[in-house]
This record gives sequence, structure tokens and C-alpha cells, in this order.
Amino acid sequence: MGSHNGVVGDEESPHNGIRIQPVLSTPMAEQWKSEGGKMNTTMGERLGLNELFSPQVWRASLAELLGTALLVFLLDTIVISSIQTQTKTPNLIMSVVVAITIAILLLATIPVSGGHINPVITFSAALLGLISFSRAAVYFLAQCLGGVLGALALKAVVSSTIEETFSLGGCTLSIVEPGPKGPITIGLETGQGLWIEVICTFIFLFASVWIAFDERQAKVHGAVVVCSIIGTVLGLLVFVSTTVTETKGYAGAGMNPARCLGPALIRGGHLWDGHWVFWAGPAIACMAFYLYIKIIPDHHFKGKEHKHDLLNILRHSF
Repeated sequence: MGSHNGVVGDEESPHNGIRIQPVLSTPMAEQWKSEGGKMNTTMGERLGLNELFSPQVWRASLAELLGTALLVFLLDTIVISSIQTQTKTPNLIMSVVVAITIAILLLATIPVSGGHINPVITFSAALLGLISFSRAAVYFLAQCLGGVLGALALKAVVSSTIEETFSLGGCTLSIVEPGPKGPITIGLETGQGLWIEVICTFIFLFASVWIAFDERQAKVHGAVVVCSIIGTVLGLLVFVSTTVTETKGYAGAGMNPARCLGPALIRGGHLWDGHWVFWAGPAIACMAFYLYIKIIPDHHFKGKEHKHDLLNILRHSF
């Protein structure tokens, strides 16, 4: 889930500290030189199209693919196992284990790709100019493929009964159950689900990813603390979203479209009902987080590369 300047040292970087991706990033310092107030670059350079053909970027994306695959497999098995144990507080147990799992996976992927394993992190980083939109596209592809592989791995090890009962641990707003007068739908309304997705994803970005993106905080806290904070915040949001609604059929806030996509593609069926919510909600939250960053004073968000974000690209393109 990455930081801006450094949870892990970057041997290829001329700067000391952590970076959002340890492999060579878009060479913004050279690309964005200005003359007479105008940028000396083509649209392709602003978008980092050269990174689409960079072996380093594609090799880094392997960490995103494997990290997301493991994330989907582990999170979905955690969901199933927590409920199967028939404890009085399955949501609490699930949230704690989710927090630990995410922190470990982030620490494992940060040295290679920057540790995103979530389109939400990648999209936010691209909006802020921490990575190019081209690198973001490669990461998106890897994350979605990883989600599918993780769901396939889970399908291979669980029984058909568990697969059907828990829908491969996928993201659901509702389920269909037999009723006295025929099948009935149980779960949340689409509007409720969308609001929960937007709010939880924004809290996730505001309360944890912000620390990783801000080079000052990332340097002070270090990789272990930052990853632990991100995992803890996600665990809390999982607990809140699955507990406060108390609605059977609702799987809780997804906050990771790639994780929701995998089981939907493999299992299908009702997992596609309202699936767009798990994409639209995080996208709205990312844009809201980006606008928040743009509104607050510049000195509250330390990072030289942040001036080359979406709005500046658009402004200098027209």
C-alpha cells in the first residue's frame, strides 16, 4: 500500500528513505521542467506511457499480482473460518486476523512494487502524481488478475457446500433465500451499500494511507509501524461495517475492487448483484480524498512530486 518516500530503502533511488515504489519510477524531475511557465512535455510523457514498455514495471507488477492473490485467498478463508468456528464474536476475530494478514502482505510487497495490492491505493497514488497513470494501469491489471487467481485457489481447496454457503467469501450486498411464499432477498439496499463503501474507503485513505503517502510521517514511523497502522484501520473498518448493519447477506465493506472481482468472476451468480457498488464507492472515495489533499495547505503534505498530479496534468494539457 505503499508510501511516498520510504518505508524501505531504495537502492535505485538517489534519495534516502522510502518510496512509493522501489523500482525506477516515472522520471518526473526531468520530464516536468518548465520554460516560460509551460511544461516541456508531451501528453505521453505526462502519463508515463514509456512505463508500459518497461520490464522493471512489469516485474514489479508480479508482486502486485501475487500479493493480491494471497490477499484474496487469505481474507476469504479468514471470513469462512471465523464464521465456521461458531464463536460468539466471529466479526471481532475476523477483524483482528485481517489486520495482521494485511500488515504482513504489505511488508512482503513493499520492497518490490511499493505494496499497493489494492486498486484504491494505486488510483489514489496516480491521482496525486506519486506514480504515473501508465504504471497504475499495469498495477490494476495485475491486481485484478491476482484477485481471480486467489479466488481460483480458494475454489480448489473448499468443498462445494462451503463454496455455495459463503459465495467464495466474495463481496455481497444481499443474498436470495427460500421463503414461505418463494425466494426472498435479504441484505442491504444498493444506496446503503454505496454509502458504506464510500465512507469506509475514505476513512481508510484518510486515517492510514495518508501516513504512508506523506514522506515525513513515513520516515518517522518506518515500514512496520505504517503497515501495522494500515492493517489495523482496515481491520477496524471490517469490524464496523459487518457489525453496525447487522444484516444477513451483506459481506461488509469491500474497500478493494480487485478482491471483489475475483470471486464474482469465478463464482458468478448473485455476486454480480450490485457489484458496481464495490467499484463506484472506492472511486468516489479516492476522488474525495484527492480533493481533500488539494484543499489543505501545501506544507501539510510533504512531497515534491505531488505538484505533478491529475489537475496539473489537465491544466497543462489544454
